[in-house]
Amino acid sequence: MTSDETKIETELKTETRTTRFANWLMEREERRQEKESNLEALVKWNVLISFLTLALVGGLESAQTAIAMIPYL
Repeated sequence: MTSDETKIETELKTETRTTRFANWLMEREERRQEKESNLEALVKWNVLISFLTLALVGGLESAQTAIAMIPYL
């Protein structure tokens, strides 16, 4: 091994403040995306439950009418 190779290896092993900050930002972004995908699933679940409730309370025809109106919103 040459001294240049050992220098590069030691630089890779030691993390600078900038590297740690960049890693932290990337991890935070990944957590945020996971959270958003969970929220999307909850919204879809909420819409489904709402339509089922509407069908039970107002009848199947009212639920079909509401579903038909979705493209107009």
